[in-house]
Amino acid sequence: MEKKYPAIAGKEKGPGPGRYGLPPTIGFVGHDFTKPTSPAYSFHGRISNNMLSLDSSPGPLYHVDAKITRFGKDGTPAYSMLSRMKTQIEELFSTPGPGTYSPEKAPPSNLQRRQPSYTMGRRTRYRTVDPVPAPNKYSLPPLLGSHIPNKRASASYSMLGTFSTGGPSEDLAKTPGPCRYNSTDPSVYRPRQPAFSMLGRHDVPKDKTKKPGPGTYNPENVTAHKTRAPAYSMGVRHSEFVTPLVVGFSD
Repeated sequence: MEKKYPAIAGKEKGPGPGRYGLPPTIGFVGHDFTKPTSPAYSFHGRISNNMLSLDSSPGPLYHVDAKITRFGKDGTPAYSMLSRMKTQIEELFSTPGPGTYSPEKAPPSNLQRRQPSYTMGRRTRYRTVDPVPAPNKYSLPPLLGSHIPNKRASASYSMLGTFSTGGPSEDLAKTPGPCRYNSTDPSVYRPRQPAFSMLGRHDVPKDKTKKPGPGTYNPENVTAHKTRAPAYSMGVRHSEFVTPLVVGFSD
């Protein structure tokens, strides 16, 4: 029996998609009756120059004042800002401003009580004719020690200097100090405590031969006593319509 293969689209000689024409969906002429029709608008042609010359109606060239309404002219008051007057005219008006008056200086005319006010005068000069001495001219006598016979004096003490002969710094007996004696180990005259020592780390005896690790083995490749899994490969599809590869050609 002959094996049948699916037909290749390239072998068919029918018309392509561009050979078919669908009715348009724009406008009214030849519109697709299966689609809804949208409103269509047309652009009018440009009017010729003759039409413009014959048209004598005025265009939007008239200026209509904003104050003119359909009832007439607007009657609301309008104000304007004038420029600054000249200096000569200003001299004629000598009216004082609000800052010229000082109502707080006026005497009370309506029987109101005024707050007390004080002034600060300047420092007076020293009078040279005044024989009274100032407070810093007096000096009080010291009360340390018995200097004044009619005042009670506090106790006063004096500190003498050090003597080099017979003083504490001079060692006449030449006795040794506490640091000259050696301390005795307590283990000599008391029960001795247990003593321990720390030795260095010892190397663990081991076999120095090289052995393979777990990643060296491939158990998935073993098919001697286990069922082999199916394996698939991806081939290349060949067609008679594929353009052959042209590497080079001779003249």
